[in-house]
Amino acid sequence: MDSLAHKIKSAQSICLTTHRQCDGDGLGAELALMYALKKIGKDVDVVNVDSTPRKYQFLHPDKHIQYFESGATLKESYDISIIFDTNDERLLYPLWPELLKRSKSIVFLDHHPILEQGPTPSKESFIDVRAASTGELAHRLIKKLKISLDRDIARAIYTSVTFDTQLYRFIRNSPASHLIAAECLDQGIDPEEIHRNLFGNQTVQKIAFLSLALSQIEYHCSGRVALLKLRAEDLLRHQLEPDESRDVIDLLMTIESLDAAILFREDSPNQYKLSLRSKGAIEVSSVAEALGGGGHVHAAGATVIGQFSELRAKTLELISKKVEFSRKTGT
Repeated sequence: MDSLAHKIKSAQSICLTTHRQCDGDGLGAELALMYALKKIGKDVDVVNVDSTPRKYQFLHPDKHIQYFESGATLKESYDISIIFDTNDERLLYPLWPELLKRSKSIVFLDHHPILEQGPTPSKESFIDVRAASTGELAHRLIKKLKISLDRDIARAIYTSVTFDTQLYRFIRNSPASHLIAAECLDQGIDPEEIHRNLFGNQTVQKIAFLSLALSQIEYHCSGRVALLKLRAEDLLRHQLEPDESRDVIDLLMTIESLDAAILFREDSPNQYKLSLRSKGAIEVSSVAEALGGGGHVHAAGATVIGQFSELRAKTLELISKKVEFSRKTGT
């Protein structure tokens, strides 16, 4: 972190970004650092791969973010580019080749484990898997830069930390998330507004969609694993963005008998966003990595391409082996 802070102090032109189909963690972290760096006179561009889901519009992202897939104008050269909430360059395409071409230095700021079978991030990167959110790392970096929090920075950091800890349920046995939240509250932010936008504000269409989706759950491995496919036509018919299906797998995990859940969201014909979750007895990151993705030990995912029946069978085979190992070892 000392090295990264030194690089930022020495830089003038800086680009910030996060993975495609951004979520509250990466978005909040990059906006927080943007506000902070502008306070000390840095020339900062925030360039994301694609548009921001509407649930995050309370942060006014379109005032600050350019979108590469919508024709963003990048500078000819950046002293440093910082990528939030991933260390997998594949999640930056088609922006990644342009960053390589234009950046003197590229740094990943992340809390996901480095993949065993994937791209290796630059040695300059800062990755701390003990952190509960990327927002926690952004807060640490802002402190290292000796930039004081203000309401805008605090609001963005609070969004990041609150989102990725799921309202402080998953804090990695550390008080850091709560301490950061307390510091942000001192800046006069409205936590209820942030909670409502992140986890509330359900529409009639969303509830109807959930009713349909949850009626189609499959159970496997003697009821220990749930599998659900969300069809693109159902999302479209209920006027929902793909991001609005993100919390469906969290609903599945509230089922008492489950150890793990598998969610396939159809994004286009034969292309799916796969999400995997477990309650602790089963490790799912290696399953995601075997399918071309990655993530945390108990929350991971991948973008998978192919016939659904084949993808379903392969994923269930991998998860079933994990369940069987858990049964044999008594974990």
